[in-house]
Amino acid sequence: MQSKIISSGEAVKLVKSGDTIAVQAFVGMAHPEELSIMLEKRFLETGHPTDLTLFYSAGNGDGKDKCVNHYGHPGLLKRVIGSHYNLAPKLGKLIAENQIEAYAMPQGAITSFYRNMAGRKPGVITHVGLKTFADPRVEGGKLNSKTTEDLIKVITIDGQEYLHYNPVKKFDVAFIRGTTADTFGNITMEKEAALLEAFHIAQATKAHGGIVIAQVERVAAKGSLHPQHVKVPGVLVDHIVVAKPEYHWQNNESFYDPSQSGELRCPLEGIAAMEMNERKIIARRCAMELTPDCVFNLGVGMPDGVATVANEEGLIDDITLTVESGPLGGISASGANFGASFNPLAILEHPNMFDLYDSGRLDIAFLGLAQVDEEGNINVSKFGPRIAGCGGFVNISQNAKKVVFCGTLTAGGLKLAIENGKLNILQEGKSKKFIKKVEQITFSGIYAREMGQPVLYVTERAVFELTPEGMMITEIAPGINLEKDVLSQIEFPIKVSPNLKVMDARIFAEKRMDIKEEILAKQ
Repeated sequence: MQSKIISSGEAVKLVKSGDTIAVQAFVGMAHPEELSIMLEKRFLETGHPTDLTLFYSAGNGDGKDKCVNHYGHPGLLKRVIGSHYNLAPKLGKLIAENQIEAYAMPQGAITSFYRNMAGRKPGVITHVGLKTFADPRVEGGKLNSKTTEDLIKVITIDGQEYLHYNPVKKFDVAFIRGTTADTFGNITMEKEAALLEAFHIAQATKAHGGIVIAQVERVAAKGSLHPQHVKVPGVLVDHIVVAKPEYHWQNNESFYDPSQSGELRCPLEGIAAMEMNERKIIARRCAMELTPDCVFNLGVGMPDGVATVANEEGLIDDITLTVESGPLGGISASGANFGASFNPLAILEHPNMFDLYDSGRLDIAFLGLAQVDEEGNINVSKFGPRIAGCGGFVNISQNAKKVVFCGTLTAGGLKLAIENGKLNILQEGKSKKFIKKVEQITFSGIYAREMGQPVLYVTERAVFELTPEGMMITEIAPGINLEKDVLSQIEFPIKVSPNLKVMDARIFAEKRMDIKEEILAKQ
């Protein structure tokens, strides 16, 4: 049998102009970096290939040069379809300059599409995305004026509206990644922090006659890998590339952390407590929404402090954290390593985690808050010419039993002080977040009200609730002036609860809140 092992230079020569290429990753995890580097190198040296369609599911990059940023060159791409662009500024620049066609779709719809494409099914039919920017009656996921083709449609089944996602017909090439390959092409992932959708991409690609290329760290003899550890069978793999170590990091800032792959458990006592600032105030108030044995999700950025606070309060073993990339249990990593978890109890494949979310198993979601409007809509996906994308936000926010949005009331230079248990705004942020109309609807407050979904908006100085009558202020921080510090910073009329409460004083104290017993006493 001819060897499947080839060099990365040979591998990227298999990509032809006009191809559709699927590339896996979540932030920096499991990206086949050497393959992307070599494809970029080939294009810069030869001008080929051109007019590629790039397809990927999650935030894929480091905010600088890695991962799908290697594809950010005029001429190399014709079209990109993904869920999140904030970590890929080079793609964002091409989109903003109208140099390529570009779409953003909910991450869970994309991961399900891989699986359905593998079964030669006609796309994905789901309620996820209704009344958001993905809905073709709103924007249809199109990100610039160059993008005109409708890839998402509204359909009706038994009187119920759904969205039909059918973005591509085939994958010509797939770039996937694992830890070990045997010479037949069987792939294991023992050192990966996430399994992602490698199997589903490979299966979808082969179902339509495409080529699957796997980047790995090492090669073993055929038949020497434990069959239960094989995540992608060799019958789906055409070529194997053994990467240089510098191009096979576990994550953006971790060469290898065994507590993220499940090889060992690290002592959680070593995780530092949060500094007392606006992030901790918000995380503490959010943590008060936790319930015994709840299954919850944390978005990137402001929300990831909830897990740190839960650990400080001794609650981490009484609740189950999930990250949409697949880890279940433990504590999520943050920043450039977001997507991994320390001490996970299980690591699910990417599409399976979204099945868990879409099925309604998620008790509560803590997600970011960039813009809010009077309908309770949230925008985290587009700000002027800057394209951030939605990631898993739409699936998670529309399917969680309860959603809590987290963020400061204003942004850009906000300074505050906590003195004697009271909050004092020293300098107001330059930008208001509670505005008349959001720039893009990533979360629909109207849809949430129709579904009867409980929604909170937690800031450092006030808590808001989405009621059937609209937005309402329900809590205010000690030391805050309602008119000067809250109402004047909101661009729309907002109701104030007749039972307006002062936020729990423990939130603003230096010592631990000691909320474990009351959280566990909840019914």
